Amino acid sequence: MPNSPNIVLIVMDTARSDFVDTAVNGREVTPFLSGLAERGGKFSEAYSASPWTLPSHASLFTGTYPSKHGAHAESKHLRDDIQTLAGTLSENGYETFGISNNIWVSDNFGFEAGFDTFVRNWQLLQFDNDVGGVGLTNQGRDKWFAVARTLIQGNPVANAVNAAYTKFRYSNYSPDDGAGRTNKRAEGLLSDHDGDDPFFLFINYLEPHLEYRPPKRFAERFLPEGVSYREANEVEQNAWKYVTEQAEISDSEFEILRALYAAETAYLDQRIGELAETIRERDEETVFVVVGDHGENLGDHGLMDHQYCLYDTLLHVPFVVGGGPFTDHGTDDRLVQLPDVAPTLLDVAGVEAPSFRSQSQGQSVLSPEFDRDTVIAEYLSPMPSRDAIEKRVGDPHDVIDSYLRSLRCIRRDGYKLVVGSDGEKELYDVESDPREQTDLSSERPKEVTRLETELDEWLDSFEQPDGVDTGEINDGVKDTLEQLGYIQ
Repeated sequence: MPNSPNIVLIVMDTARSDFVDTAVNGREVTPFLSGLAERGGKFSEAYSASPWTLPSHASLFTGTYPSKHGAHAESKHLRDDIQTLAGTLSENGYETFGISNNIWVSDNFGFEAGFDTFVRNWQLLQFDNDVGGVGLTNQGRDKWFAVARTLIQGNPVANAVNAAYTKFRYSNYSPDDGAGRTNKRAEGLLSDHDGDDPFFLFINYLEPHLEYRPPKRFAERFLPEGVSYREANEVEQNAWKYVTEQAEISDSEFEILRALYAAETAYLDQRIGELAETIRERDEETVFVVVGDHGENLGDHGLMDHQYCLYDTLLHVPFVVGGGPFTDHGTDDRLVQLPDVAPTLLDVAGVEAPSFRSQSQGQSVLSPEFDRDTVIAEYLSPMPSRDAIEKRVGDPHDVIDSYLRSLRCIRRDGYKLVVGSDGEKELYDVESDPREQTDLSSERPKEVTRLETELDEWLDSFEQPDGVDTGEINDGVKDTLEQLGYIQ
């Protein structure tokens, strides 16, 4: 397809909408993305379909919601029979590249399907035997036996190098969660690309994810007056100790954490700008789409990290576009969701793909028939589980029981309803109460009934798959996930 544009789809893992194209402590956070939005456009009311990485990326790749694609904490593998954006573009003449810095987005969980080349950036040397997390934990005799067993599988030298590299990369001493190396690898991939065919490049950048350890020069831009870089790095960042009421974090400390989070986002903005400059030196017509897969709680609603709720701190994400049909698009305040991205990019590519579009529950924002008036999000399985919490940090106050429920939410006509599997309901007037502080469910029962009925009708409108047997996750992958805060 020689007339189709190159497409770059970037995920800023764990990026909140209110930290992009804005200022924190008087400092602009994302000058590159703000410039891209000015030249191209942004969707100011963009929402994820789920509050964490695996189901959110599955929705992004397939144009479907978690209840349809079936990838969540109890069924961790993206189904082989569901079509992906990368696979569809590959079948229609695109060379497809993927680079991931989050181990959830890898072949361990079915996400490399459709990519001609896929780079696991936690590996220094690319081998199918993924033991990236094996070097992260060095305590306990059993762990060392697991390390030894893993190292002798496949290529022992490559495994040892990857284990050491991953341990360094996720250590507290590394101010870069892979963005710098990602850009080098992207440049290498594209330098080998055959220019006769268009390319699709997907990248997951990890920087805004816990732990927040930005380079010092970025942190010092945003830290409150009088707070040193050393003092900022001493603030508690164990989300699960905080959630289980074993660690206290003051308002002033959360102000510091928000500053570190802003600095991580600012650092990533610079790296994305560098990548864009490199790519546009090759082809000025490349289309860029930058989204967040979900947000982050920074003390909001008494929570940290991105689990256990469906508040907009986790669902409202950045969606910035540039190039091609998005030139001079401006600020678009229509409701959009991540499942809309795949059909939109198929329109950008000029690919009909009727089978994919039939599967998709999203709509192309470029279509004159785009008419989204409802946002839906799902949290089908809580994670971490009680067992995982008790094993890793304990729960002396039995706090976690209140969070062990599935959740769905629906937003329509200025209201948002959250429904839990435990029967609890929350209703918010998100126009007058965007921070979702006042639950109106007892005051406006008619709105609750109306929205719950619409949510039930939506769920009945399509078939939900049976769970996928994912088997055991190997020790190396578990360790890497735990280092990211996803305790298993």
